[in-house]
Amino acid sequence: MIVYLASPYSHPDPEVRRERFERVCSIAARYMAEGVHIFSPIAHTHPVALAGNLPKHWEFWEEYDRKFLAICAELWICTMDGWEESRGIAAELKIAAELGLPIRYVTP
Repeated sequence: MIVYLASPYSHPDPEVRRERFERVCSIAARYMAEGVHIFSPIAHTHPVALAGNLPKHWEFWEEYDRKFLAICAELWICTMDGWEESRGIAAELKIAAELGLPIRYVTP
């Protein structure tokens, strides 16, 4: 089973984005160490986005994330600061509902 680990990312301050990236990497690593097969769009794509100077907005990433959600068995929402305001997480929740995926809220 592959789990999609959603977390907040977007913020006008690049330092906040970096902190969110580092935090979700640690969380994803913890679950991976426990044997959970995690896909974290932020942990797995942030370095690529920086290297390629890719857009940071949801519209660019929507199709990419939709394809990954379609192959995952569950959506886990990381309830770190900013998750309730996250446009990306709101969209991921909507896609997960369309796909009938179970949703779990995890505390960082």
